[in-house]
Amino acid sequence: MADQGDAITRRTGDNNCVSLVSDWHGGWAGAGRRIATARYAPVLASAALGALAAVAALATDTARLGMVGPARSILLLVLVVVSLLTALPLGVLWPHPATAAVAVTAADLLSFIGFQTLTVPGLIALLVALYRLGRSGPQILPTILVLPFVIMALTFVADPTPRVFGVLLRVLVVLAASLGPAATWAGAVRRSRSQAVEHSAERQEIAGTLLEHTARGERARISRELHDVVAHHISMIAVQAETARLATPGMPAAGAQRLSAIGDTARAALTEMRRLLGVLREDTATVAADRKPQPGLQQLNDLLDEARDAAGTGARLIVRGTLNTLDPGVELAAYRIIQEALTNARRHAPGAAVDVELHYAGHELRLRIRDNGPGPPLGPTIPGPGHGHGLLGMRERAAAVGGELRTGEAAGGGFLVEATLPAKTDSAA
Repeated sequence: MADQGDAITRRTGDNNCVSLVSDWHGGWAGAGRRIATARYAPVLASAALGALAAVAALATDTARLGMVGPARSILLLVLVVVSLLTALPLGVLWPHPATAAVAVTAADLLSFIGFQTLTVPGLIALLVALYRLGRSGPQILPTILVLPFVIMALTFVADPTPRVFGVLLRVLVVLAASLGPAATWAGAVRRSRSQAVEHSAERQEIAGTLLEHTARGERARISRELHDVVAHHISMIAVQAETARLATPGMPAAGAQRLSAIGDTARAALTEMRRLLGVLREDTATVAADRKPQPGLQQLNDLLDEARDAAGTGARLIVRGTLNTLDPGVELAAYRIIQEALTNARRHAPGAAVDVELHYAGHELRLRIRDNGPGPPLGPTIPGPGHGHGLLGMRERAAAVGGELRTGEAAGGGFLVEATLPAKTDSAA
C-alpha cells in the first residue's frame, strides 16, 4: 500500500511539473505572438537592428582608423546616423515596402561608398526589405536595387587595416548580391501563392453562387409545375369525390364512406403539396405577397383591355364553338401565346388593329391572332438583340402541350399567328 501511495505521489508530481512547463511555454508563446503582432513591433525591431548596426560600424571604424580630433568626431556622428538609416526605415515605413526598400538600400550604399562599411544588421534589414518588396511592390524595382551590390561584389578591392575587416566586408557584399535576389524571389513566390489562393476562393464563390441560382431556378420551376398542374388535379379529385357522394341518390353507406375517404385523402395530399411548395419557395419568401394563380382564357378580356389601353387601337375577341374549361397547362399556353402576339403587334405594327379568334373545334382549340399592319419583314428573321425570341417562345409553348404554331403574312396584308392546341378538358383528365 505504501508503494502504491508513493507511485501515485510521483505521478501527481510529474503531472504537476508537465502542467507547469506547459503553462510556462504557453505563456511565453502567447506573449511572443502578442509582441510580434503589436502595432509598433516593426518599428522597435528595426530600431534594435539600427542600434546594432551603429555599434558594429563604430567598432569597425575605430579598429581601422586611429586619427582623433573634431573631424573624426563628425565622421563618427555621420557614420552613426547612416548606420541607423540602414535599418530604421524598414519599421518606420512598414506600410510602404517600396519606399522602405529604397531608403534601406540607399543607406547601405552610402555606408559602403562613404565609409567602406557594411554591417550584418544592415544586411538583415536589406534582405527583409527586399522580401517584402517582392511580396507587394513593383516587379522591376528589386532588380534595380540589387544590381549595385552585384557590381560591387564583382569589382570591389580593399586592403584595410587590419586585414580581417576587408575579408568580412567582401563577404557581406557577396551575401548582399546573392541573397538579395533570393529574398526577392521568395517574396514573389509568397505573393503568387496568396494570389492563387484568392483567385481560387473567388472561383469557388462564383461557382457556389451559380449553383445556388441554378438550384433556386429549378426549385421555382418545380413549384410552378406542382402549383399549376398537380395541385389543380388533386383539388379536382377532392371536389369530384364530394360531388359524387352528394349527387348520387341511393348510394350505399360503404360507397359514400369510400368517396368521403377519397376526398379526405385528396385534401390531405393537397395540404402536403402546399407545404412542399412552401419549402421549395423558401428562398422567395419576401415576395410571397406577389404570388397569384397562373392566368387562363378567363382573363383574356382583361388582357385585351390592357392591350387597347397600351396601344390606343382596337382589339377584338372572337369566340366560336362550345366553350369548355380546358386543362390548366393548355389554357396557360394559349394565354401566353396571345399575350406574346399582342406584344409583337404593338412593337412591330404600332397603331394596327388586332383580331383574336378562339375556335373550340371538338378536341382542338384553334387560335388566330391577326393584325392589319405592314406584315413580316423581308428576308429571314434571326433571333438576336434586335429581334428577341418571341416567335420561338410561342412555338415552344405550343409544342410543350402537344400543339403546333405557324406564323407568317396574312391574306390581304398584316401578320398572322395560328396555333392548334389539344382541347382536353379537366373532366377528361
